[in-house]
Amino acid sequence: MPSVSTANQKLPGWLRWSALLWLLVWVPAYWRVWGPANFLFLCDVAAALTCMGLWTNNSLLLSSQAVSSLLIDLAWALDAAWRLFLGRHLIGGTEYLFDARFPLWLRLLSLFHLLLPFLLLWALHRVGYDRRAWALQSAIAILVLVLARIASTPEKNINFAFSDPFFHRAWGPAPVHLAVTSLFLIFVDYLPTHLLLSRIFPATQSTRA
Repeated sequence: MPSVSTANQKLPGWLRWSALLWLLVWVPAYWRVWGPANFLFLCDVAAALTCMGLWTNNSLLLSSQAVSSLLIDLAWALDAAWRLFLGRHLIGGTEYLFDARFPLWLRLLSLFHLLLPFLLLWALHRVGYDRRAWALQSAIAILVLVLARIASTPEKNINFAFSDPFFHRAWGPAPVHLAVTSLFLIFVDYLPTHLLLSRIFPATQSTRA
């Protein structure tokens, strides 16, 4: 079992204030250009909850967003790099990043996808990994997927709530497709990440055996 001697340290004040400042810049900018429904993207939910976790020094929020973000942000980075160097998207999801109709400074705000995994890993090194994170993030994902199906359109396809990113098809009626998507996220994405983080980082005091 990892040592707990470094767990549950407080995060530095400058980081907490930086997270708050980021929200004050990022939320209005995204809201004005892309609208409130855009905040239903799981990556945007992760950015907001990570800032809240940093501000409150909440290891459960930080842990849950590490479960959510690590593989998704890696996929985002791969897709963006694929488009940048090979001229086409690998799985999609970063098309807006290369759309000149939007201001460059606004598109550059999305580079938080590159920073967030490293920031979360560093934060977990400071505060420990809360073993309840997988369950919490699974619940968050199910709720957000349902809301995305209600608030989104097939064209925008937030969180692939209408069609998957690999075969570009729906897996049955809405309840079936949402169930398949949720199960994929929970067991193919989140669970391996949770198991890996559980081995790497010490447990928080609230979840320590």
